[in-house]
Amino acid sequence: MSVVPKELHKIMKKHPEIRWSEVARQAMWEYARRLELLDRIASKSTLSEKDALKIGNVVKKGIANRYGKTEGRND
Repeated sequence: MSVVPKELHKIMKKHPEIRWSEVARQAMWEYARRLELLDRIASKSTLSEKDALKIGNVVKKGIANRYGKTEGRND
């Protein structure tokens, strides 16, 4: 069983000049750095999960209203 999907493998094979392991390593480091940043932000937060869900719902409703009102407009 291959770890890399067939379509991706085809693209990778077309570009043997690229060090794919290095691309993967850099992508993993970047992802890990983002996780560390999110962990630091979350550790300082005083919001409860309930508060965060309320805020999320307000944002979703605002987005839905905004895009619902702009349908069909060519601004």
